Amino acid sequence: MRRAVAVRLSALLAAGALTAATGVALSTTTASAATGGVTGYATQNGGTTGGAGGQTVRATTGTAIHQALCGRASSSTPITIQVEGTINHGNTTKVSGSSCNTAADKIELKQISNVTIVGVGSGAVFDQLGIHIREASNIVIQNVTVRNVKKSGSPTSNGGDAIGMESDVRNVWVDHVTLEASGGESEGYDGLFDMKDNTQYVTLSYSVLRNSGRGGLIGSSESDRSNGYVTFHHNLYENIDSRAPLLRGGIAHMYNNHYKRLNESGINSRAGARAKVDNNYFEDSKDVLGTFYTDEAGYWQVGGNVFDNVTWSSRSGDHNPAGPNPTSNTSVSIPYGFTLDGANCVPSVVAQTAGAGKGLKVSDGSCTPQSPDPTDPGPTDPGEPTDPGPTDPPAGTNLSLGAGADGSSKASGTSYGNVVDGNTGTYWSPSGSTGSVSVKWGSATTVSKVSIRLASGSGTIGAYRLLNHDTGAVLASGSGAGTVSFSPASLKKITLEITNASGTPRIAEFETYAS
Repeated sequence: MRRAVAVRLSALLAAGALTAATGVALSTTTASAATGGVTGYATQNGGTTGGAGGQTVRATTGTAIHQALCGRASSSTPITIQVEGTINHGNTTKVSGSSCNTAADKIELKQISNVTIVGVGSGAVFDQLGIHIREASNIVIQNVTVRNVKKSGSPTSNGGDAIGMESDVRNVWVDHVTLEASGGESEGYDGLFDMKDNTQYVTLSYSVLRNSGRGGLIGSSESDRSNGYVTFHHNLYENIDSRAPLLRGGIAHMYNNHYKRLNESGINSRAGARAKVDNNYFEDSKDVLGTFYTDEAGYWQVGGNVFDNVTWSSRSGDHNPAGPNPTSNTSVSIPYGFTLDGANCVPSVVAQTAGAGKGLKVSDGSCTPQSPDPTDPGPTDPGEPTDPGPTDPPAGTNLSLGAGADGSSKASGTSYGNVVDGNTGTYWSPSGSTGSVSVKWGSATTVSKVSIRLASGSGTIGAYRLLNHDTGAVLASGSGAGTVSFSPASLKKITLEITNASGTPRIAEFETYAS
């Protein structure tokens, strides 16, 4: 059943340029503008913030990643690990410590919490080395490529899964990653994105999954139904044989994904699973939705999807495609707000935003991606040759010193001026968990870098936007505190808008720099 590697790769090379018609953006009644922060089911169950508010370290080897995990004060101490270079078996060893449980043949995120792994600089590639998340919570993985992870042959890693989650995993956000193989099971590969054994509250967004026999699964068997609450949006599934994904039990939400060349089957909802399938674009594919390879039915709610050159086989035995005219056979309630791009523009939007190295661009809900500096994948500022650390300011003059400040409602006993006084012992807090604070000048000032510092006892920032207050333009967006760079902007007022947080943020300093 699996196609040979040569066939798969030649098909990829033969693919022509992507052309898509523009479409009208359709929004749900709870829609909100994209901000670049965590989305989907990962916002539920207390939210997903990763290592926000903790130390930031740089790693160029797998061993250094493990050392960073093991060097924390505890297994839950927040940490952001900026990764650059190629991570492989040759530079990944087991490291021991009371705050970690690592292994030599994979990146092991086991029995830990509050961790962000983000690719920076010239990029991060996990070559033939998978990422394993087990008995863990509050994990963020962004802007990395994981490729050619094998379960048979040599070398092997992570059971052949690019990213695998199992055993009581909660709140994982995987965003702007590229997951790829060079064949199917007969060539030694397994799934690109697997969840099993009680894994819940996961979002996969703006990512590329390609050239694999299996895209991924939720649930390892018909009896493994403790998984779910998973969102897949603005992802590209390309040249995948099946499992895009496979769902066993639980609830999943798929919206604004581009499915291209699903060779055998696509979304396989079975064993009581319920899938909400909104405004996706299915192209040059076969049996893209249904219940396959089992007599235990799954269910789906469909709306707004485009089926472009999709073929449907006849229903027979354990093969039950939803087409040729898919209709809903269940209803799925979604607890979070989301914005739907029109399905006709999904190929274009996904091509501009999905995968590693795209600058963490996101859809703004009108078929036009937000465009931060393409060299800047997020708030961790990969352009810096060294990490400034949570207490060391970037080079240059802090333009906020001596400037004015204002904002939205503030908590009792705090002041806007505390964010521009150079004293990390004072702070501004919003009156709730979200709000905004601004730095302002009497005349236009050029700013291209901001450093946000949190005071002791602060809640974590789940999502934020930096706005040119003069024009309303979004300069940058992301999550957590730290330093972010963007294209130079001449402005009189810059605003930090906190749109999601865990607890109440305490902004000690809102520093601004010209470069």
